[in-house]
Amino acid sequence: MRIDFLTLFPEMCEAVMSESIIGRARAKGALEVHCHQIRDYTLNKQKQVDDYPYGGGMGMVLFPQPIADCFRAVCEQAGTRPHLVYMSPQGAVLTQQRAKELAQLPNLCILCGHYEGVDERVLDALVDEQISIGDYVLTGGELPGLVLADCVARLTPGVLSDEECFTDESHYAGLLEYPQYTRPAEWEGRAVPEILLSGHHENIRKWRREQAIRRTFLHRPDMLESAQLSEKERAMVETWRQEPSENDTI
Repeated sequence: MRIDFLTLFPEMCEAVMSESIIGRARAKGALEVHCHQIRDYTLNKQKQVDDYPYGGGMGMVLFPQPIADCFRAVCEQAGTRPHLVYMSPQGAVLTQQRAKELAQLPNLCILCGHYEGVDERVLDALVDEQISIGDYVLTGGELPGLVLADCVARLTPGVLSDEECFTDESHYAGLLEYPQYTRPAEWEGRAVPEILLSGHHENIRKWRREQAIRRTFLHRPDMLESAQLSEKERAMVETWRQEPSENDTI
């Protein structure tokens, strides 16, 4: 998969995408990432990329021309037109399901706005979709863009060591993840559940499944409406609903 960033801060994006799992995936060729400086495509000597908005108001708006030319250059480099996402609080909130869908694309391009955003004509002419990472405002689109890129990249074949690394995680299967433990077996009077030390893989699998459903019931009950549960599991959830609230602990 190829991911391109259109940004005023390519060094910021490059630094994050060069570390940890994503950085190792790039090094071995499982993932391709390019960070493009929008300012390089300005036509004025001052390298200005923004101006005051028509009609007045606070802040500055990014010119359409440098963004458009930068994106067209990316299209030429990639040999195809990437799916262009603009990180915006107006967009649909990012979900694991949307990340899975985007991970199927061969090319993803992320436009990171700044100041008061970009000229609306860019959105009309070039952007395929807008995505938000939550109902709050940041100083620029780089952090949200990096969140999207990380979320999508880790679903790309070859980035993680095994598909199970993400299929058991929170949100992937419509549930929160089960509790995790490591050594020592007892810490400050708190012991690891005995079943995890039993070596009985099927019992462990069943315990983890029940714990994932229980944790989702306690912390994100809204997710259970669309989760794929068996009749027995749904009956188990109904039993929990009848319990006194003080028992709602894992």
